[in-house]
Formats: sequence, structure tokens, C-alpha cells
Amino acid sequence: MEITNVMEYEKIAKEKLPKMVYDYYASGAEDQWTLQENRNAFSRILFRPRILIDVTEIDVSTRVLGFEISMPIMVAPTAMQKMAHPDGELATARATSAAGTIMTLSSWATCSVEEVDSTGPGIRFFQLYVLKDRNVVRQLVKRAEAAGFKAIALTVDTPRLGRRESDIKNRFALPRGLTLKNFEGLDLGKIDKTDDSGLASYVANQIDQSLNWKDIKWLQSITSLPILVKGVITAEDARIAVEYGAAGIIVSNHGARQLDYVPATIMALEEVVKAVEGQIPVFLDGGVRRGTDVFKALALGASGVFVGRPTLFSLSADGEAGVRKMLQMLRDEFELTMALSGCRSLREITRNHIKTDWDTPHYLQTKL
Repeated sequence: MEITNVMEYEKIAKEKLPKMVYDYYASGAEDQWTLQENRNAFSRILFRPRILIDVTEIDVSTRVLGFEISMPIMVAPTAMQKMAHPDGELATARATSAAGTIMTLSSWATCSVEEVDSTGPGIRFFQLYVLKDRNVVRQLVKRAEAAGFKAIALTVDTPRLGRRESDIKNRFALPRGLTLKNFEGLDLGKIDKTDDSGLASYVANQIDQSLNWKDIKWLQSITSLPILVKGVITAEDARIAVEYGAAGIIVSNHGARQLDYVPATIMALEEVVKAVEGQIPVFLDGGVRRGTDVFKALALGASGVFVGRPTLFSLSADGEAGVRKMLQMLRDEFELTMALSGCRSLREITRNHIKTDWDTPHYLQTKL
């Protein structure tokens, strides 16, 4: 089967992966309303393309936290990638570096920060869950620094794990032979089978539910790396993140895996962008499957997007080559969208290039 778009990888992954693994990657919380909405909301944004502009040359490159990258499309943190492919996060690291963009490594990776570093040069961020044992957190951050990681993406929306019913039904556990490599040797590397979701039990035992805004200051005291706050979807929290010195915000609803019936991230994006008033960059994570989605996010004020499930599904389908092709397809689609919209650089993408169904007051919609 010739792959012509990113979404086709999911079908292949579903056929190849054990049910427990596919369901873990693909499912959302409870009714999975937000899971569908993360995709559907993009369809409620239409283009207002400009014509008769010379688009012979298109530049999709950008800077993120001072680092030059080839495109505003980056890889989000996704856990336990060796369940998808034997090379796991190493394949993703190589593919992302080849694409000239940023990979974010999950705390719950099945390859360690040191192993990812050993794949060669690349711009990498480290996603952090704060555990009850702060000494472990301190060690982990120091190891990420030593391994050349360039930023910490602090996940803030997971004091407890969302109710993921597929994982409960499947009694999710980390498959035999795999460990959470960053915690190996600390008696924290295993996710065992339980009468529920093994991951839910692991989170309940290990994650610090007392995590609060003051802990950003604590994190800043133990690292010089910039800290991105991942999991913000309201203006109120965006303003507080700026106050506490966050280097950036990732608008994320955790792939719709935490609280169901929160807005799609693309719906929450503009509120957050307006709240930060340009003081720090805002990124979008959630639902991106097309280059058109990337353009829409940038038109609403994002500095870039992160892709999660497309990475897992392309990795499942074809390892490193799959991830490379997935990133290339998104880049090609994005560049085409820019050309057809009359934009030659990211600076030229503006709010005027799109129209959303929330631009028109509701009372007028019925008359149009």
C-alpha cells in the first residue's frame, strides 16, 4: 500500500500491533469526545487564500527557543515507543534529526536519555513528569542536561491519570522485556499487570499530586534549561505561566487522554496566544494530521506544532523510515498550503488567511 497521507499509517499500525498496544496509543479518556474534537475542530477553520503572489521560493524554516529548525513541525513526547518498533525512541531520534527538527523524549521512554544522545547530533527536549521522590527528578534533569537536551517540557495536566477505559479492559502493562529506561535501577522501571490499568496504578504511586506553580521555581533552581509548560488550555493559566518565568507554553490536552470534554487544542490556542501578549512562544500539540492543520495553527498564533500519534503509527508501520516519511509528508503539505495561500515565509502567515466558525456571532449564523 502506497502511503499518501499521515492518517494512513494508523490503519497499518492497527493491523500490526497487539490490541493492548494499539489501544494504548490510539484511545482517549472516557467518552473520547475530546479525542474526536481534536481532529474535527480543524474542519471548522477555512482558508482565505491570497492570489497572484510570486511563490517561487517558499521558506518554512524557523527558530524555536533560539534553535534553527527546518520547519515548525516537531515531535511530541510519546511513551514506550519500543512497543511500536524494536528501535523505539532511537529510530524517532534519528528520523527527527534527519528532518532537521526537534524531538521531545518522554520521561516514560523505553530508551534512556543517554541512548538517545548516542544516536548522534540533534535538537532534543526532555518531557518531565514530577515524581514524589524529588531526588529522582533532580537526577533525571541532570542526566538530560548531560546528554545534551536543550529544554524541559514540564507536563502539568497529570496529577492523576485520566480514565482510559481501553487500558482498563486490556489490563495494560508494559510488555515483557521492556522497561522505562530512564528509571532503570531505581525500582521504577516496570509497569506491572494489575486489576486495572497498570499505568494508572503506576501514576497513582509515583506522580506528585502536590505539584503546583511554585514548583516551576524549584525546577528553575535545579536546571539552567528553559522550561516549557505543557498542558495549558486557558488564558488564566497562560498568564500565570508567564509570571513564573516559563520559556514557552505548549497548548495540550494530553492527546485527549486526561479530562474529557475539554476543548480541542486548536480551539483553545487563540485564547492562550492572546493572554501571553507575545511575551513567550506558544506551541500547539493535538490533532495535527495535515500540513493544512499546521498552517491553521500558525495563523492562530502558534510558533509551531508537535505531533504525537502520527509518530507512533509511522514508527509502527516502518520504523525510522516511517517517521522520516511522516515528517516529510507534513512538511510538503504545509509548504503547498503556504504556496496556495500566497505565503512565502512563516512571517507572512496571518489571522487574515483563515476564517473560523467562531468568528461570526452565533445570532448571525442562522441568517447567513
